[in-house]
Amino acid sequence: MDDLGAGESAIVYDVTAKPPLGRRLLEMGLTTGVNLSLIRRAPSGDPVEIVVRGYHLTLRRSEARSVLLRG
Repeated sequence: MDDLGAGESAIVYDVTAKPPLGRRLLEMGLTTGVNLSLIRRAPSGDPVEIVVRGYHLTLRRSEARSVLLRG
């Protein structure tokens, strides 16, 4: 997700985090094949705001790194 710019979209390929973080990300809707869009990053780069499944979600940069995307 680090390479995604504001307004860009991608598809979730995999979530690599171990439980409990991995499970929490899946419960928030970040499952394989779902489309997400990056809305904005905080000025310091942390956190990031995305839209997934029609709702806004804010993730820490360290959490977002465990979500692998494909164009």
